[in-house]
Amino acid sequence: MRFLLTGDHSNGSIAAFELTVAGSQQLPAPAHSHDHYEETIYGIEGALTWTVDGTSIELGPGQALCIPRGAIHRFENYGKAAAKALCVITPAAIGPLYFQEVAGVMKTSGGGPPNRIQIAEIMRRHGLTPAPPQV
Repeated sequence: MRFLLTGDHSNGSIAAFELTVAGSQQLPAPAHSHDHYEETIYGIEGALTWTVDGTSIELGPGQALCIPRGAIHRFENYGKAAAKALCVITPAAIGPLYFQEVAGVMKTSGGGPPNRIQIAEIMRRHGLTPAPPQV
């Protein structure tokens, strides 16, 4: 992940970052929503499969997807090659600190499953709402 623009540099109006996901990887955090910002994704390389409110959407190079406030979503890279996307958050309600905190939990898991309770606490603190577990 590489932040290109944070809220500190845009009067809080926008944050933008490149997201690179290795092949055959899933989002370590649970599906979630956010009530305070939209998230727009633009595919650069490879393909990510986004699930938004139960609908699966494959996003490849040159394609864009807007995830509205309140929509429950997650993503996976089902391909063997890495995928890269540009993520734009408006307004800039989330920044690098969220991802640093999640990375810290991932690091302490020693390659095993991350502590879901800690991840959910971090998510809530940064304005993300974890989705209820699916039965």
